[in-house]
Amino acid sequence: MTASTLEPSASPSFTEPRVRLEVREDGTQLLDSAIPLAGDYARCSGEWLEHWAREAPERVWLAERDGEGGWRELTYGEAHRRVIAIASALLHRELSAARPLVILSDNSIEHALLMTAAMHIGVPCCSISPGSSLMSKDHAKLKRQIALLEPGMVYADPIEPFRPALENIADCHDGELVAGGRSRDIAGALPFAELEVERDEASVQRAFAAITPDTIAKFLFTSGSVGTPKAVPNTQRMLCSNQRAKALIWPTLAERPPVLLDWLPWSHTFGGNHNFNIVLHWGGTLYLDDGKPTPELIGKTARNLVDVSPTHYFSVPRAYDMLMPLLRENAALREAFFRRLQLVFYAAAALPAHLWTELESMARQTTGREVLIASSWGSTETAPICTDCHYPAIRSGVIGVPVPGTTLKLVPTAGKLEVRVKGPNIFTGYWKQPELSAKAFDDEGFYMIGDAVKFVDAERPEQGLLFDGRVSEDFKLLTGTWVHVGALRMAGLDALKPIALDIVVAGHDRDEIGFLIFPHLGECRRLCPDLDEHAPAASVLSHPAVVERVRQGMQALKAKGGGSSTYPTRALLLEEPPSTEAGEITDKGYINQRQVLTRRADRVQTLYATDTPATAVITL
Repeated sequence: MTASTLEPSASPSFTEPRVRLEVREDGTQLLDSAIPLAGDYARCSGEWLEHWAREAPERVWLAERDGEGGWRELTYGEAHRRVIAIASALLHRELSAARPLVILSDNSIEHALLMTAAMHIGVPCCSISPGSSLMSKDHAKLKRQIALLEPGMVYADPIEPFRPALENIADCHDGELVAGGRSRDIAGALPFAELEVERDEASVQRAFAAITPDTIAKFLFTSGSVGTPKAVPNTQRMLCSNQRAKALIWPTLAERPPVLLDWLPWSHTFGGNHNFNIVLHWGGTLYLDDGKPTPELIGKTARNLVDVSPTHYFSVPRAYDMLMPLLRENAALREAFFRRLQLVFYAAAALPAHLWTELESMARQTTGREVLIASSWGSTETAPICTDCHYPAIRSGVIGVPVPGTTLKLVPTAGKLEVRVKGPNIFTGYWKQPELSAKAFDDEGFYMIGDAVKFVDAERPEQGLLFDGRVSEDFKLLTGTWVHVGALRMAGLDALKPIALDIVVAGHDRDEIGFLIFPHLGECRRLCPDLDEHAPAASVLSHPAVVERVRQGMQALKAKGGGSSTYPTRALLLEEPPSTEAGEITDKGYINQRQVLTRRADRVQTLYATDTPATAVITL
């Protein structure tokens, strides 16, 4: 067993990483933090709300756009009063883990109050991605989710757009329907306001006192990036140990309450656990971003950033890619974004190197100081963090070291290190799926998450780990050579900057690699000054300048050497963006490689067809 520390150059705002590494005779390695998960931490997340309602009742906890250009704000004191009232109403409805609360809507103040009130009395809640309700035609996925949970209450706001989904799931549950405050036609539903009529604080406090660390706080469905979505019980221990670990490695959070602007959905662990709980734990303020990383909505995010100036910014690489052109062009946006920013945080995928470099440069030019760019790693089953990069990383893609209390088991598999995890933040099994649960853990009780990692420097484990892709995504060419999809995708995004928004790697059962490229249409248009600004996408993507830029990127990958598994010989630019409804992209913006290849099998055939016109497929 060895222990090591990073050089004193680590940021004083964060705890220096210290790790312990044990190497077994069979090559398996056990890696954990030398920082113990010491000290008492919260029994349940409701203790955080109770604390801040006493200590800072006038501080704003949540804010959302009011429809008139301003912000509707909710203080900790008011939130606590409303949570007690809502919890009183929920108590009389005998909700439980067997009959939980289901929320179908986007992030909102009402959503937060209802979710928090349920957890305050030990009732699990489940925020289901609105995409399952609003973007589906047959609601098959939603039906399976509802049938699995059998909710005692279902909330939708505004209820009108959810009517088709609610009708389709009516036979799957007998729960009470609640219409949010923005609803106009509430026929057959209980108005949300009626949940706040009564107040039985004594009963609520008895239920609150009965909560244990093993109480299920919420159910979260897996994103579906691999396999069929599953319901993951998140216990209070999982949530609270995560925040205790964060407190030990991010002491900067105690220096002043964090201010976040965040769009990430609460149906996912990144937004619903990591970001939401950081704010609540530290008594910060969360501004709900009504923008998203899409061409239609990224402008709203930019407007909101000018208003808010966050202290920490959490998002996914796709969002930074879409935000960067706006930051370049708008000085007011740059100044607001970097004014008090301590940390730029990315997760769900590695940040392309060119975005990392530009963010660092832009921060220095705008404020004269550095901004820490960091990431972490985990999953829905780990609530969410297992590793955290709480120190200056030497490059993009570093996911850090194990957080206090979490042990990583690194198992040599197919030339990689498959990572497995154990700790108080790890779930114990999927809801009502014992066979899947049994297969999720090895004989030592480590959760087999399905990812691979590698050391930044095997001689200095304190420098952290790099995400090395999903084991299930990697494949062999007909030559028998392994293709490591995660690494190749990242190399491709860097080589094809800035026109590639995302890349799917093809080549299963073939002897050459191909790229399906989701283009950044705005950046492609910049390469085509001779085209009208309203020229159709097909004209832009077939323009010689765009085609040549793709070919240059492919040639650059080949020039690096490394053989046929490290570069594509053909590429196809896709007009149709990835579909959330079809499962090609998750709520957090991560591309589901397998689903894209399955759904677009015809495009893969075109990619490899020998009679495809040269104008369609770009080849070396």
